Amino acid sequence: MDENNKQRKPIIYYYAVVMLILCLLNLFMLPQMRQAQIVETSYDTFIAEINEDKIEEVEVKSNQILFQKKGDETVYRTGIMNDPGLTDRLLEHKIKFSSAIIEETSPWISLLVSWLFPILLATFLLRLLLSRGGMGSGGASPFNLGKSNARVYKGSEQEIRFKDVAGEDEAKENLQEIVTYLHDPSRYKNIGATMPKGILLVGPPGTGKTMLAKAVAGESNVPFFSISGSEFVEMFVGMGASKVRDLFKNAKEKAPCIVFIDEIDAIGGKRNTGALSGANDEREQTLNQLLTEMDGFEGNNGVVILAATNRPESLDPALLRPGRFDRRVPVELPDLQGREEILRVHAKRIKTEKNIDYNVIARMASGASGAELANIVNEAALRAVRENRKAVTQKDLEESIEVVFAGYQKKNAILTDAEKLRVSYHEVGHALVAALQTDSAPVQKITIIPRTSGALGYTMQVEEGNHYLYTKEELENRIATLTGGRAAEEVKFGTISTGASNDIEQATKVARAMITMYGMSDDFDMTAMATVSSRYLGGDATLACSDKTAAAIDARVIRLVRQQHAKAKELLEEHRDDLDRISRYLYEKETITGEEFMNILKKADEDTVPAETAD
Repeated sequence: MDENNKQRKPIIYYYAVVMLILCLLNLFMLPQMRQAQIVETSYDTFIAEINEDKIEEVEVKSNQILFQKKGDETVYRTGIMNDPGLTDRLLEHKIKFSSAIIEETSPWISLLVSWLFPILLATFLLRLLLSRGGMGSGGASPFNLGKSNARVYKGSEQEIRFKDVAGEDEAKENLQEIVTYLHDPSRYKNIGATMPKGILLVGPPGTGKTMLAKAVAGESNVPFFSISGSEFVEMFVGMGASKVRDLFKNAKEKAPCIVFIDEIDAIGGKRNTGALSGANDEREQTLNQLLTEMDGFEGNNGVVILAATNRPESLDPALLRPGRFDRRVPVELPDLQGREEILRVHAKRIKTEKNIDYNVIARMASGASGAELANIVNEAALRAVRENRKAVTQKDLEESIEVVFAGYQKKNAILTDAEKLRVSYHEVGHALVAALQTDSAPVQKITIIPRTSGALGYTMQVEEGNHYLYTKEELENRIATLTGGRAAEEVKFGTISTGASNDIEQATKVARAMITMYGMSDDFDMTAMATVSSRYLGGDATLACSDKTAAAIDARVIRLVRQQHAKAKELLEEHRDDLDRISRYLYEKETITGEEFMNILKKADEDTVPAETAD
């Protein structure tokens, strides 16, 4: 439980205070409200109503006359006139003289009601809103300036352990040393070793960096301070640095403990070095304070700083030097075995059938992060509920992979017969070119059912195991497979359509990477022509060459894609019968498995073998 929320009073307390204030305001403002109900009238009307015996009570003042009629609580007011006989007339009609038709309000009470109470009420309501709303919890409240507002968890409250984090064995092994140190620091002191002051977790989004940090705290059974880098950034100058000081002060008081700063690149980015760098930049002041605090830490004070980022290349070099963040722990996308372990961990939380092959699911989810795998399992459970089943099946998990990566089936997208036939040939073209080449991933599934991602169909290929290196021939085959859809349309219809837009993008990307980054061009040999930034966020490549060289690169990319496109077209023309047969089958079925696809292809090959050879 968050310690910052422990002292929060129940909401009924605030309701009671507000009601009390309203009652006091009502009590003190009644006289003034009553005074506001005065009706102006003329003096001759006043005299006429005296003569008609309609007036019950009169109060004569130096500048006005106030009176009330019989059976009427309204107060009437008229001006003073030169009328010496007024008193005798009032006595004659037995009208009561009064000195307090309207109660006079004390000037102090008037000041209190008019100024102090509205100010106090507005201040109270503003503070209540900020303390209970999002601003207060994030540290932006003006009543809490300079406080870090880091969420503090006790070690015993951390339910996450290393066994709950699957698929990151290397990262857990690196962090296990921190747990051992926090449990028994004397082992390290006796030999003279000091633990790293800071550990930086780097990797793509969704790989479990935050979960690993919580697991370290859970295993160590020590307090855990958690704060995001963006929470240090304030609109007031100097507040970010003040929050850093407050955070480290609290950490020292609760040592041994763990301080976790998520998305540290929000405050730890490289500082500007130009003439207009801005020495008073708030973010730079916050970073400078963070560097100072980390320098002030001793290696044996029991405070371990963990930070996470998916943009390590953007961090300031001073933050990464030894003595600050001494160790970098990669938290990469899980491999095949890791994906299978993650699926099994999340599957324990749902009801599943006993015959599920998690290895197949893991192979189909190649490139998925831990968060995406958790989403796949959840989508499978939701699908089982929608279809009124009490347990998740293998088919649910396979379909949920398509949902996560390609979107839901688009039920309102009805293709015409001509479009459906063209999409069938397009997808079979991909699959057939892949099957006719060596070193290509096997086809797992082909479908022509439109998806919400915009795809009218797709062909799924699944690697047999982990694949870390790709040869030049494998990448060329990949480009040929990508162009197979367009080539099939050309072979069958003699025209082309817009359906190959994503294929074109992917083929161009692979071809450009082969020439600019992988050195797979005879013309440029092992010369880097591009730099990659933010590799954990998509890896955008930027050309690092002259315009003349860039033009030459473009020409070679076009030539490479054209060669593989021609190869794909040639393969499909040689196997035109297979293309027609499988496309018609897909047209009728709409979805076929890789096993069905290969059976049709093998049967066709067996039928074409001469009889004497078959014997």
